[in-house]
This record gives sequence, structure tokens and C-alpha cells, in this order.
Amino acid sequence: MSRPNEIADSVQRTLDQYFRDLDGEKPAAIYEMVIRNVERPMLEFVLRQANGNQTVAAEMLGINRNTLRRKLTEYELL
Repeated sequence: MSRPNEIADSVQRTLDQYFRDLDGEKPAAIYEMVIRNVERPMLEFVLRQANGNQTVAAEMLGINRNTLRRKLTEYELL
């Protein structure tokens, strides 16, 4: 099982590569980029682990079921 620090390390390595790949260009909207690239696959994975049960998935994520439904709609996962 991945520990939180391993996830943080992975994000930092990815951001490091992102900045290297910019090759002098100015970065923009980094927060939104990271959230979009992490949140959607996390929601997909947790929903699969919960066998599609949104109540269970919301509990696993530690968020309200309505919040989960809003995010699933936002990412067109419903």
C-alpha cells in the first residue's frame, strides 16, 4: 500500500520533470493541473474499489456523497 509520503514524493518528482520540460517557458495554472491529473484517476480507482457504490467510495475518500457525485459529474464519470 502506498503511504502518503510516497504519493507526495511522486508528485514532487513529476513537478520537477514538468519544470525541466518547460525549458524556460513560464509555468501557469499548476494547481489546477495537479488537481485535475490526480483527482480524476483517484476517483476512478476508489469507485472501482467500492464496486461502483458511491456511498462506500465517499466514505473511503472521507468526503460527503453529494461532493463525490458533484466531482463525478464534473469529470463526466457518471
